[in-house]
Amino acid sequence: MSRRAFALGLAVAVVARPRAALPQPAARVWRVGFLSGTTPTPDGLPPAALRVGLQELGYVEGRNIHYVARWGEARRDRLPALAAELVDQKVDVIVTVGNPSAEAAKQKTSSIPIVLAQVGDAVGLGLIDSLARPGGNVTGITDESADLSAKRLELLKEALPKASRIAVLWNADDRGMTLRYRSVEQAAQTLHVAVQPLGVREPNDFDTAFAAMTQNRPDALFLVTDALTRLNRKRVIEFAEQHRIPAMYEFGFLVADGGLMSYGANPDENYRRAASYVDRIFKGAKPADLPVERPRGYFLTINLKTARALGLTLPPGLLLRADQIIE
Repeated sequence: MSRRAFALGLAVAVVARPRAALPQPAARVWRVGFLSGTTPTPDGLPPAALRVGLQELGYVEGRNIHYVARWGEARRDRLPALAAELVDQKVDVIVTVGNPSAEAAKQKTSSIPIVLAQVGDAVGLGLIDSLARPGGNVTGITDESADLSAKRLELLKEALPKASRIAVLWNADDRGMTLRYRSVEQAAQTLHVAVQPLGVREPNDFDTAFAAMTQNRPDALFLVTDALTRLNRKRVIEFAEQHRIPAMYEFGFLVADGGLMSYGANPDENYRRAASYVDRIFKGAKPADLPVERPRGYFLTINLKTARALGLTLPPGLLLRADQIIE
C-alpha cells in the first residue's frame, strides 16, 4: 500500500469514528430566582404553577433549570437582604410576587431581568415606564388597581344594596396597598358610600382594627390583599363570620377559606404567564422590549355557605354572573 493510500485510509477512519466518543458540551442550567413577601410553600420551592409552566416549555428541574427561592414571611424589612442573596447567587432571572418584593429586587440589580408575577400598579409605583415600553430590566404581569377596586366595590354594593358604610382593611406600610386603598376610597365616592379606613402595619394592629369594627360596625368589609393581610386572613375571615359582616376579597382562595366573595385574577394563570416571560428572556429577549401585560381575565367567586351563615340572600343576577360558586 502506498503512503498516500495509507494516509487517506487513516483520515477516513478518524472522521468515521462514532460521534459519541467526542466530548459533548454540558447543557446550560438556568437559575431562576423567586422572591415573595409571603410564607414559604411546603417544599420551599416557587409555586407549582410557575414550575409547571416552565416544565411545559421544556425546562426540567435537575437537568436544565434550578430554583432559588426566598420568602419574606410578611416581614417587609427582610426583602432587600433576600433580594441581595438572589443577586449573589447569580440567578439568571428573578420572578417577584408583591410590590415590595419587586421594589427590593429592582433596587438590588439593574442587570438581572425581573419578571413580575403578581404586582399591582407597576407604572404608578415606578417599577416600569409604561406597559408598552417598560424600559430597564423589569417586565411581566400587573393589575390596574383603580379599575379593579371600583369593580369590586360595585359588586359588593350590588350584593348589599343598602350598605352605606364599608370598612377597608389594608397594609398602610405598603405603598402599593395604600394606592389601592385610595382607589377604593375614590370608587366609594362614586357609589355614595362612606369608607371606614383600617390601616394595619403589623399583626397586633389587627386586634385594633377588629375593636374599631366592633365599636362602630360597618355594613361590609373590603380586604386589600398583601403578604401581611394574607398571613392574617384566617383571623379576618373568622371575625367577619362571628360578627356577621359581609366581606369582599381580592382572590378566590380567600373565598375557599370561608370568605363571602371575591373578584380578581387567577394567581396560577399569572404564574404560567410569568413562565412564558422567563422562557423568552432565556431565548434572548430583553425585558425592556417585552410589553407588560394585564391578567387575561378576572373571576367572580361566591361562597353560598358563608352567605347563608350571614343570613344573606344574594341577588339572582349576581349569582348568574359568578364564575365559581362554593356550596
